[in-house]
Amino acid sequence: MAQAQEFEKVLSASDTSVAAFDEHKSAVKRIQHFLHSTPAAVPLIVLLLSIVIFGITIGGRFFSSYTLTLILQQIAIVGILGAAQTLVILTAGIDLSIGVIMVISAVIMGNCAVSYGMPSVLAVAIGLAAGAACGLLNGLLVAYMKLPPFIVTLGTWNIVMATNFIYSANETIRDTDVDNQAPLLHLFALSFKVGTAVLTLGVIATVVLVLVLWYVLNHTAWGRHVYAVGDDQEAAKLSGIQTKKVLMTVYTLAGLIAAFAAWVSIGRNGSISPSAAVTDYNLQAITATVIGGISLFGGRGSILGTLFGAMIVGVVSMGLNILGADPQWKVLLTGVLIIGAVAIDQWIRKVSA
Repeated sequence: MAQAQEFEKVLSASDTSVAAFDEHKSAVKRIQHFLHSTPAAVPLIVLLLSIVIFGITIGGRFFSSYTLTLILQQIAIVGILGAAQTLVILTAGIDLSIGVIMVISAVIMGNCAVSYGMPSVLAVAIGLAAGAACGLLNGLLVAYMKLPPFIVTLGTWNIVMATNFIYSANETIRDTDVDNQAPLLHLFALSFKVGTAVLTLGVIATVVLVLVLWYVLNHTAWGRHVYAVGDDQEAAKLSGIQTKKVLMTVYTLAGLIAAFAAWVSIGRNGSISPSAAVTDYNLQAITATVIGGISLFGGRGSILGTLFGAMIVGVVSMGLNILGADPQWKVLLTGVLIIGAVAIDQWIRKVSA
């Protein structure tokens, strides 16, 4: 056996422990990292606090199954539109036309089924296709023309709204006409009991849609590409992601989801009114999305947070109504929540900076 050389003797006597860098994080840093890795946590905490505060202020009435299910019914449409808006904002874009796409899709469904006498299934399919076509137009202009999403969707918002009023002649389709000739359009108004709670199919559809989109965004390649495009579009393109195709599918899917919200809204409202285009559905959807922790800079957030954000607005609105407060308090608190959500998002983003 060969005798060990002099440098080997030195090595055998040296310290073999591995250097370790133990970073001691403060409690604030640990909270910051937790919120960064769990984006739906902040809106969930705010939602629970809102329920507790109004529950203590109002008492047992607020915790009744009637009140809680009424909140869910009221936020169903905003929740669906918020889901559509979430997809767009995750790509660092925004869609100002979501609300009017919903309204024109509802008008098309109603006219096809009631005025033209088409089968209800075909009328619904045409309405869904119209919503997807509007989204496709947005996607083409953003992805291929490279126009800013804000400007594109502001333009299509005006175009779709004007088309809605011209096409419909601003005539409302009555609830009774829909019931008699196209009951399928009222499908999502059907309700059933779970204990003492009364739920509609519209509420169930909202929850199912959000859960499906959550799975797709978190467990499919397409979902990861959506986040990657929103985080850094150029880096995503260099890594082999077809960014234009991703943007096209996102905007088209957002339009399709808005058309689905139209179907749910017919069940919720009964009648079909073109003048609903002036309602601030889009602003409500953006509010739910921002309060839900979806970063306006793109690439971060959970669609579950959007559902929680819609529920926060619903809880605050219902709580203030029961208390008999001035409606402007709801507007004020909503503004505070929006600014607070953006401030928290900025604070959390410092973790990855």
